[in-house]
Amino acid sequence: MKKFFCRNLSYEYDGTLFAIRHKPLKRIFDIVFSLLVFLFLFPVFLVIALLVKYSSRGPIFYSHERLARGGIPFPCYKFRTMYSDGGKRLEELLNTSPDIKKEWEETYKLKNDPRITPIGRFLRKSSLDELPQFWNVLKGDLSVVGPRPVVQQEMQKHFGEKATVILSVRPGLTGIWQVSGRNDTAYTKRIQLDEIYVDTQSLLLDIKLIAKTIPAMLSSRGAY
Repeated sequence: MKKFFCRNLSYEYDGTLFAIRHKPLKRIFDIVFSLLVFLFLFPVFLVIALLVKYSSRGPIFYSHERLARGGIPFPCYKFRTMYSDGGKRLEELLNTSPDIKKEWEETYKLKNDPRITPIGRFLRKSSLDELPQFWNVLKGDLSVVGPRPVVQQEMQKHFGEKATVILSVRPGLTGIWQVSGRNDTAYTKRIQLDEIYVDTQSLLLDIKLIAKTIPAMLSSRGAY
């Protein structure tokens, strides 16, 4: 099994050492932008929290382990969009449907996912379920813009030698692939787009991608 660990600001993935990329101005932008989101969207956070709480049993928030910069695991927060027994439902589906199992193994998502609640489906299509991740941005786990955060299993299976490139920066709430079709984008293409972002990132590019994210959220294309 490939391992991720920190060593004096240098990181190792599958025997390859690499350095993380520091962008102080980007970090300042992330903090200011996130604080503004919490300030102006607090009523939205409150309404969503109440809808999630009273629409189905379970906690308001959900966390799932993803890889941060350097391959360090962190809890990535979302509003809960699934029923409380979602894990059991997924296991049953994977054991009984080869087609669903294939879809899950290829994308780690399901287009018609029976685990998702009615309000959860709306939150996912609008990406509002990801608003709590601005807390991850404040903590330094995420950036507002960056490569999409993935689980360790995905990194090991799909990224290969590109892993050290992707893991050299903070993953982001949005990025090039998120405004290019989201889940309708082929997995190999997603990786290529994330790699392009790492090589060409700038504050101006971040602002452009944030501006493109809003209409992408409203269209719901490729979101599930």
